[in-house]
Amino acid sequence: MPKIKTHKGVAKRFRVTANGKVKHRHSGTSHLAWRMTSKRVRNLRGTDPVSSVEAKSIIKALGKGGL
Repeated sequence: MPKIKTHKGVAKRFRVTANGKVKHRHSGTSHLAWRMTSKRVRNLRGTDPVSSVEAKSIIKALGKGGL
């Protein structure tokens, strides 16, 4: 049986925590932040958990969680 390859686009954008949750970086933070309010920029810092519906397919694309 061949090994499952990791989807590299997903691997760059998502991480799986020790408890099995998937986290991601907020979008819209890389540039053009000067036109946002400072409150919005502040709230976009850090990571956020992904909904459980999408987490299943992300974990599969990362090659984790077994078959």
